[in-house]
Amino acid sequence: MHLRDEGLEVVHCSRVDQGLEQLERGGWDALVLDLMLPGVDGLEICRRARAMTRYTPIIIISARSSEVHRILGLEIGADDYLAKPFSVLELVARLRALLRRVEALAQNARLDAGSISVNGLEIDPIARDARLAGVTLELTPREFDLLYFFARQPGKVFSRIDLLNAVWGYQHDGYEHTVNTHINRLRAKVETDPAKPRRILTVWGRGYKFAESAS
Repeated sequence: MHLRDEGLEVVHCSRVDQGLEQLERGGWDALVLDLMLPGVDGLEICRRARAMTRYTPIIIISARSSEVHRILGLEIGADDYLAKPFSVLELVARLRALLRRVEALAQNARLDAGSISVNGLEIDPIARDARLAGVTLELTPREFDLLYFFARQPGKVFSRIDLLNAVWGYQHDGYEHTVNTHINRLRAKVETDPAKPRRILTVWGRGYKFAESAS
C-alpha cells in the first residue's frame, strides 16, 4: 500500500512458486524478499533469483537481524537487507536509492558503449560479459559489477567502504566482510594463482586496486 502510494506498481506473491514464476517472466525493477516464507528459506529464493539470466535488484526484509544473516544475504546476492521491525519510510527510501543506483550503473554502461580491454581481460558492460584469454568468466552480477568498477580505474586504490558505496550502493559499518568475500571469489576466477594475485592487488592499510599490468 505504501509503495503504491509512492507511485510504484506492486505485485504481491504469498507463495514461493508464484514468486519464482513472476521472476522468470522478468521485467521487474526490484524484488522485496521476505526471508520467512512457508516451506522454503527465502535465502534459497535469493540464490535462484541470482541464477537467472536477468538481474533483478533485491532488498531482503527479515526478522533475522543478526550480523551473520545480514552478511549471508548480501553474499548470496541481495543488494540490501532491512531487519524487522523497520519504518516503512526507510523501506521506501532504501528502495528508491537502490533504483537510482541501478539506473546510474545502466547509464554509465550505455555511455561507455564499448568493451574494456585491460590486464588480459575483455569486459563488455552492455552484454555483461567478461572474458579472460578468450574464455568467458562465470561471474555473479555483483562479481561482474565489482570487476567492471576495478577495470575502469586501474591503479587507483579503493577502501572497502569505497567499494561498498560505489558497487553495493550503501555504506554501513559491519558489511566490509562481504567485500573481502567477493574479492576472494573474483581472484579465484581471474588469477592464475589466487594466493599470489597479479590483477586485483591488496594495498595494505588502504584497500585494493586493479593492477595496470599483470606482468
